[in-house]
Amino acid sequence: MEDYSFYPRYQQFIAKRILAIDFGSKVIGTAMYCPGHDPFPYAFEKIIYRSHEESIKTIQALVDNEGIDIIVLGVPYFVDGKESDNTRRMKEFGALLQKACPDQMFFEQDETLTTKAAEDRMKNSPQFNFKVDVTKIDCVSATIILEDFIKS
Repeated sequence: MEDYSFYPRYQQFIAKRILAIDFGSKVIGTAMYCPGHDPFPYAFEKIIYRSHEESIKTIQALVDNEGIDIIVLGVPYFVDGKESDNTRRMKEFGALLQKACPDQMFFEQDETLTTKAAEDRMKNSPQFNFKVDVTKIDCVSATIILEDFIKS
């Protein structure tokens, strides 16, 4: 288990509840973390995507129910750092989400290769029987986005 307390963002956001989002066209994965309270970021729940509007309402309810202070949205880039159509789509969704949740701090985090990292993590973990569990991969990806956010 990694100690996150040495990272500046850990210190900056101590006792703040952070929600990370891995936005997909079918499933939105979420992860949570409260530095100083939780030992590490953890997968939370998945949201079935139906529309931007419905997804934002679901995320708003989660933010309210869980007392979220910070939202971190994973944004995909090409490996060379350039934007894709999907990058622009995520940024548009992020703008709508930020407008819907004005009381929360909002950050974008590069999510390049997080799905591959989530697959590798699952294949190497007894928690997932050393297999990729497609029902949980989006939330594991969100956990990696959150870990990367704290480390950046």
